Amino acid sequence: MMYHIPGVLNPDEVAQFRAQLDQAPWIDGRATVGNQGAQVKNNQQVDTQSPLYATLQAAVLQAVNQHALFFAAALPRQISSPLFNRYQQQETYGFHVDGAVRSHPQSGWMRTDLSATLFLSEPDSYEGGELVVNDTYGQHSVKLPAGDLVLYPSSSLHCVTPVTAGVRVASFMWIQSMIRDDKKRGMLFDLDRNIQALRSRHGESDEVLSLLNLYHNLLREWSEI
Repeated sequence: MMYHIPGVLNPDEVAQFRAQLDQAPWIDGRATVGNQGAQVKNNQQVDTQSPLYATLQAAVLQAVNQHALFFAAALPRQISSPLFNRYQQQETYGFHVDGAVRSHPQSGWMRTDLSATLFLSEPDSYEGGELVVNDTYGQHSVKLPAGDLVLYPSSSLHCVTPVTAGVRVASFMWIQSMIRDDKKRGMLFDLDRNIQALRSRHGESDEVLSLLNLYHNLLREWSEI
């Protein structure tokens, strides 16, 4: 399943991020991938050793952790330290698969259940640069407004097409979910959204309470924490 999470950053926050990223030290993006990824990756990333990086990644983590729709869709147990990439002048990242596990500053290691891209460039400001994800339902191309985020299974083959004009800037991260199974996570998300819709339309009721009880019992049954 893929989920569009709108408004993780508002326009003022996006503008602040872009102003800071313009001052950031950028290095070869192959610094953070293994041998397979390095063969198809051609982009730039913010140097994770720079003081500015620590400020920016903390701000992204705060934004996603405060976003209710992100939490409902991802049910995060752990989130990796966000990274920042930039594509321009035909830079691209060919089809690849994300590593199954990654180092984590607190726990040592985390499983990558979900990948997330937070777009920081408006789609009409660059040409190309689509995130293309292959899954069991086919191939999906994603190019979202600045400040919006896409969530998709880390098990999916995916790529970023060449940027032929302009500059594409984004933040990206990985999530270990409390619910490892993508189908179960999707069912919980659908149940949660329907509960919220019923509550908004009809207020509190015995039926809403019963569904909420079902949601939490399923979460209790399936979660790994």
